[in-house]
Order: sequence, then C-alpha cells, then structure tokens
Amino acid sequence: MLRTGRPREFDRERAMDAVMHLFWSQKYEPTSLNRIKNSMSGISPAGFYAAFGSQERLFREVVKRHMRTYGRVVAVLWDEASASRYALERFGAHANRMQPPAGCLIALAPRTCSPENYHIDAMLAAESARSREGTKAFVDHGIAQKELDTSTDGEALATAFDAFLVEMASQTRDGAMQERLDAAITALLQLWDINRVQLNDLGRSAS
Repeated sequence: MLRTGRPREFDRERAMDAVMHLFWSQKYEPTSLNRIKNSMSGISPAGFYAAFGSQERLFREVVKRHMRTYGRVVAVLWDEASASRYALERFGAHANRMQPPAGCLIALAPRTCSPENYHIDAMLAAESARSREGTKAFVDHGIAQKELDTSTDGEALATAFDAFLVEMASQTRDGAMQERLDAAITALLQLWDINRVQLNDLGRSAS
C-alpha cells in the first residue's frame, strides 16, 4: 500500500543541536561521520552532504551556533557602558547558568588535531583569544570609567577572570554544583573590589 502525504522535512536546527552535543563529548577528529549521521536520526550520506557539505563545514557551523547560543553571554564584555562590578557579577552568574553539562565547547576543545587539521585548532584558538580580548576590554573600560583605580594591572586582572571562566567550564563538565560556582564567583569579585576606586579618593580628586 502506498503511503500518502508529504515526507517529514529535515529539521536542521534539531540536527545541529544533536551534533553539537556529539562534538562536545568527542571533539572534532574522533567524531566519525557515521556517528554524526546517526545523531541526526540516520540522515543519508546524500542528505548530509546536501545540507552541510563536509564535516569541517558542519563543525564550523556548530561553533558559530555555539557562540550565538551558549556563548552569547560574553557579549556584555564588549559593552563599554557595562564595565562595572554589578555587570561582572551578572556576567558570572549568567555564564554559570548557561553553561551546558559538557562545559564550554570552545574553552574545553583540546588543541590536538593532526597536522592536516591544524586549521581547526587555529579556529578554536582564535575564538578563545577573542574571549580573552573581551575580558581585557571589560577591565580597561572599568578603568576608563573610573570604576577601577588607574593603578590597576588590567592585564593581570583580566587574565585572572579569564582563567576562572575556563576552570568554571572544566568544573561544570566534572559535575560541580551551580551553588558552589556561585560562591566561587563571589570570591573572585573580591579581586575587582581590591582595585575599585574608593569613594573617599573620588571626593579628594573632586575637591
């Protein structure tokens, strides 16, 4: 008996989410094309190549999707008007709650590709570098807005914050509780407080 009706359409967004989690758990090179196709409900080879072209193009699209979804929390780092302790506290809390169970795809991706795929490592390294630049820009804006003292070592403070974010991703992957990481964020904010411009200093400079 012939089936009637339209065939089920390929759900690209759902497929992208499925393969994103696959890359999270297995990384780029160890993830075989067969596993990718199976994660997409057994998409045919022809259907895969029609939709994505190649495994590399798919992975690049996954990285972009990650930055638009889980990674969008870093947008505040580039907002010059948001360089304050309150914004940093909100950023840390949001990063903690938006972190997927497998941790950050960018921060935890190992740079272990074979020579023919070094450009994949370079792409991930560039994304990590952009995040570090955002953290440094956030601290620099805090100094420029007189939220932080001008004697603040911006490079050191930004490095401390960035290192914390990478470790937070690692601990999330290892099962750390959000409450524990919230407490760690509160402790980290003391570094910002140490470098804050004191109200009495502002008063002296205004007189």
